[in-house]
Amino acid sequence: MQAHKHFLSLADLTPADLHRLLDLAVELKREWRAGGNAPLLKNKTLAMVFTKPSLRTRVSFEMAMRHLGGHAMYIAPDEIQLGKRESVPDVARVLSRYVDGIMARVFAHADVVTLAEHSRVPVINGLSDYSHPCQGLADLLTILEYKGSIRGLTIAYVGDANNVTNSLVFGGTLLGAHMRVGSPEGYQLRPDVAARAAAFAQASGGSLTQLASPQDAVRDADVVYTDVWTSMGQEAEAARRAQVFPPYQVNQALVNLARRDAIVMHCLPAHRGQEITDDVADGPQSALWDQAENRMHAQKAVLVTLMG
Repeated sequence: MQAHKHFLSLADLTPADLHRLLDLAVELKREWRAGGNAPLLKNKTLAMVFTKPSLRTRVSFEMAMRHLGGHAMYIAPDEIQLGKRESVPDVARVLSRYVDGIMARVFAHADVVTLAEHSRVPVINGLSDYSHPCQGLADLLTILEYKGSIRGLTIAYVGDANNVTNSLVFGGTLLGAHMRVGSPEGYQLRPDVAARAAAFAQASGGSLTQLASPQDAVRDADVVYTDVWTSMGQEAEAARRAQVFPPYQVNQALVNLARRDAIVMHCLPAHRGQEITDDVADGPQSALWDQAENRMHAQKAVLVTLMG
């Protein structure tokens, strides 16, 4: 990934870039489990800019930096008020004089792009309304661990086609997976996302199919993935979405349509009883907790690649 100073979207990467990151994540996870990581980021500091709260993003980045011998600095939403109290370009200009890398978890993707444009140090997208590449990388790592390869797998996403879906689809199509997205009308992939992923699929031998039926999406799939029906920032739509999405719930009846050895994934936090049922989330096919742990290992690979 030498050609890429920042990590803003999986769509910015080549398949070779993605394979290198996954190989490094596997290596760093193995090293950590064998007794600890080498201090590859000794004396390095990551500034973590949050405009939206998170459990996994904050803790996984803090622990990743600690394991690698570095330091992570949490900057709460009210401390900067990104784009309000201080302009996004100025925040980038100032922070990049102090630290070795910036991770930003924001509402608008334009903010993380602007940070990258004006920063002297690498910028990592910790989540935006368009993309969640750290989650996407962790998802691919998890699938790789369970299935041994990404190429040729059928990965089904059911529910609202959101930022998590975008990253999953980009990553899957880059690596030759057959992606199916089962979403109600009006909640499908953005046309630009679908077009870009279709181009990746054509080059890799994968495919992208959008379906209205969750059953058709999941049938004979190797992976069944879902996310919340209403994301942060969409609270005003919650009542309407609660009427639209119940047929897309990932329950045992739906999972039974997938392959017998299919795994179930969710990026968390989960609204149990809505998009996923307890028996599936806690069941034998659930990969949720390995997936959550893999945020830390996948992000280590990004941090070492950009800041090492």
